[in-house]
Amino acid sequence: MVIHSVSAGQSRSSDPQHQPPPPRLIWDKARLVKGVGLVAVLLVGGRFGVSLMASGRASQVDWLTQPVERKTVPVVITANGTVQAERSINLSPKASGVIEALLVVEGDRVTQNQVIAVMDDSNLRGDLLNAKGQLAQQQANLDRLVAGDRPEDIARAEAQLAEAEANLQELEVGNRPQDIAQATARLEQAEATLQLRDADRRRYEELYDSGAISREEVDQKRTDWNVAVAEVREAEEALALQQAGARPEQIKQAAARVEQQRQTVAALRAGNRVEDIDQARAQVRSAQGTLQTIESQLQDTQVVAPFDGVVTQIYAELGAFVSPSMSGGSSESASSSSILLLSSARNQVVVNLPESQIAKVRPGQAVTFQADAFSGEVFTGKVAHVATQASVSQNVTSFEVEISIDEPATDALKIGMNVEAHFEVDTLENALLVPNAAVVRQSEGEGVYVLEGGVPVFQSIETGDTADGHTEVMSGLEEGEPILLSPPPKPESDGFSFPPPP
Repeated sequence: MVIHSVSAGQSRSSDPQHQPPPPRLIWDKARLVKGVGLVAVLLVGGRFGVSLMASGRASQVDWLTQPVERKTVPVVITANGTVQAERSINLSPKASGVIEALLVVEGDRVTQNQVIAVMDDSNLRGDLLNAKGQLAQQQANLDRLVAGDRPEDIARAEAQLAEAEANLQELEVGNRPQDIAQATARLEQAEATLQLRDADRRRYEELYDSGAISREEVDQKRTDWNVAVAEVREAEEALALQQAGARPEQIKQAAARVEQQRQTVAALRAGNRVEDIDQARAQVRSAQGTLQTIESQLQDTQVVAPFDGVVTQIYAELGAFVSPSMSGGSSESASSSSILLLSSARNQVVVNLPESQIAKVRPGQAVTFQADAFSGEVFTGKVAHVATQASVSQNVTSFEVEISIDEPATDALKIGMNVEAHFEVDTLENALLVPNAAVVRQSEGEGVYVLEGGVPVFQSIETGDTADGHTEVMSGLEEGEPILLSPPPKPESDGFSFPPPP
């Protein structure tokens, strides 16, 4: 850094024709010197020194300058963010119900598939037993159809067929002579009995007429005679049937019974139809599906951790009624329907970068960051994910960037901590650099002030990237050329006001 001093003119005291001023003028000059000294002190305290001599105007100005340097510096993007869990989820049951057991407390570390809560399953237990019974019944029916009928059933059906065929043959051949002779003998016996009963009836009637016996006795003999008459008629009809043989209708009915029994025997021998077996198999599959659905519902009553993590917050207590959380719902609705909030054991840093800077950030890029809670301590990490879709807030477009935290800092940094992340996106190699404060923007464009003959002159430059508080100069300056660290102040007036004489 160099301070340049320039004299604006020479003192008039060396002029031989100059005459000493009158006393009043000398007093004014003394006052002038004191005033100029005060102004010079004030201006030097503001990074510029000004000495006014001679004719009462400016005489000397001290400018704070710095030569243009050539350096190699990193290009860093800085963004503010917060520490968040890599994964976070509100856990709730798949179906509404009452919490029967809560197996964790806030702060517990859980592993994937660990049971953290159990819902009431009393209603499902009865459905499970019923479904198992239905499946067993359908499976037994299928097994019976596949195995076919037992040999005993086939033998019984064959015996019934033989009996039906014999009966049909008997009807077709007619009654045997022996059967007719037997019917004839029964008729003759009935007629002989009738003759005997008729003789007894007439004799008792004669005795009753002569007054030898009572009315009851003669009535009994009449009844015996009537029975004998009926037996004769029955024997006559039986003999007539034997002599006539079977009717055509009876033969047809007997033949139908034979055909039916033959089909039954054939079906038993052939086994069950394919269609019946397929239907039975379908019924078994349906029963299996019902059973699996109930078993799945029973399994869903156990709420398990989907990943390794930490129980961050518990929303429900034992015996509370909870419902499945709606995806995309508010945090208030999630906490009212969920059991707990589970966060992953590893944390990450999440920042938002403006649209103009996001192209310079890529996954795997190294990042350093500092947390407000750990003053002066620097943590490291890598870019894990860059959002593929922008978010707009207050007309500002930005992209979310997730940063994985290197071990062991992930345990030290807690969720919600504020951090400042630094992305080293590039390096300016051997570049001409000027301080950012020296660059000014005017109607002519960007530029700096340089000293020409001790006078600040605006110099237009072409700028590149900025890094480490400096701006890259692409053209317009040379290395070592002195520039003002800040633009010169604009004068408030063309001269100075001096205090009046006493």
